[in-house]
Amino acid sequence: MSGSVVRARRHSYGDLLHRTARRSPGKVAIVDGDVRWTFAEFDAAVNRTAHALAARGLGKGDRLALVSHNCRQYAVLVFATAKLGAVLVPVNFMLNADEIGYIVGHSGASGIVAEDVLVPTAEKALAIAGVRGGIRGVIGDAVDGWETVDAWAAEGDASAPDVPVGDDDPLRLMYTSGTESRPKGVMLTSRSLISQYVSCIVDGEMSDDDVEAHALPMYHCAQLDCFFSVDVYLGATSVILPGPDPALLLETIEREKVTKLFCPPTVWISLLRHPDFDTRDLSSLRKGYYGASPMPVEVLRELQGRLPDVRLWNFYGQTEMAPLATILRPDEQLARAGGAGRAAINVETMLVDDDGNPVAAGEIGEIVHRSPHAALGYYRDEEKTEEAFRDGWFHSGDLGIMTEDGYLSVVDRKKDMIKTGGENVASREVEETVYELDGVAEVAVFGIAHPHWIEAVTAVVVPKAGAVLGVDDVHAHARERLAPYKRPKYVVIAESLPKNPSGKILKRELRERHASLAQG
Repeated sequence: MSGSVVRARRHSYGDLLHRTARRSPGKVAIVDGDVRWTFAEFDAAVNRTAHALAARGLGKGDRLALVSHNCRQYAVLVFATAKLGAVLVPVNFMLNADEIGYIVGHSGASGIVAEDVLVPTAEKALAIAGVRGGIRGVIGDAVDGWETVDAWAAEGDASAPDVPVGDDDPLRLMYTSGTESRPKGVMLTSRSLISQYVSCIVDGEMSDDDVEAHALPMYHCAQLDCFFSVDVYLGATSVILPGPDPALLLETIEREKVTKLFCPPTVWISLLRHPDFDTRDLSSLRKGYYGASPMPVEVLRELQGRLPDVRLWNFYGQTEMAPLATILRPDEQLARAGGAGRAAINVETMLVDDDGNPVAAGEIGEIVHRSPHAALGYYRDEEKTEEAFRDGWFHSGDLGIMTEDGYLSVVDRKKDMIKTGGENVASREVEETVYELDGVAEVAVFGIAHPHWIEAVTAVVVPKAGAVLGVDDVHAHARERLAPYKRPKYVVIAESLPKNPSGKILKRELRERHASLAQG
């Protein structure tokens, strides 16, 4: 195929903004505090930033780490790197320097952009990763030795960079925790992302007249790719908030006439419980989305009672699916409460046994997907890629039950992933950290149901014979070594752990035994 034909057919992530800016140049694209950008202004800021990054040595295939709360500069960098064919590495801003340093080092990032308050942590992370020189960008106030992203976006060439970007060129490395102690880098491409956007638009009934508040972290592909990027693709308006503060979120819905909102159940609960909920005008809100964990039935009923005009969707998936896999629609919420719905339009989902054979309806099996949403695999980890994508399906590691007509319910997780407050926590990572504490013989970490966090990280610790070890010792150790959301909320000192005949710790039994901790 000739180069001219390839260029004429290109459909990469960066093209989405360019096309929307040509279609709706004067429409409001971004609202960030007092700043309001049209799509034409947004596209120009992105192009200038892309040229500035290129001038500083960032090229196709190079990795750039980004650690920041949500802001318009975050949005600019997402699209600017994509237009260069560079690979953006969004980093969880709650991680410590060691954790960020691992991601920077593993990804091979040649530079980093950090929010001003996070620059000290970013500098330590770069030192840990052994990165010297390269791009240093700061979002917010100027910092010695760091260039401001605002300066990159404000002046220079506003034309689109002339870089050929293919459908399956990696554009994003999303680091996700698994059962291993170290996170894996999921490689996403334009093909993965745009296929997923189509599923979101069709099954999530999204449109160009949406006004959406983006309060959950954009380092998560849920907020970034199920919602923000879809809004850019469609030409909808995005109101960017630094975080899900309930008072600010409620005030924003009223002020900006927000019509669409995504929150994990924990944040929907925080909105319902806030004193401003009944005093703010929320009548503009029409579409509500949740994910990360099932919505408690009582909360679902309360939401439908207090926001009767809001239709709700449950999005279920994994980062490796960019991330949407299945959807529970508005008319199915109560009848199939707690369920994950059916496969999205561009997804095929089934359940298999340990040998990869399909299981019958009503039987437990591993949830697997086949879809153009799927990632290219894990960066620098062929073995885990082959394991996850064996037999031509992506193996999620989640266990589920499916009805005859294809409705999925997630019943457990092979990977022992704890989903707390919308964040994923790998139990093994926490266990390995606790094991570093002197006097620990054994530890099991798991999640228990919690009225606010949905799941609370819980650790049962068995001390070594003769060791003096208390609950406070474990909490203090975790505070020094783990990001706040990963730390156990409950610690129990025990004489032993329940095990099966082969020596495997029975975490299901531990969950049942300690379920009352969150009720006390």
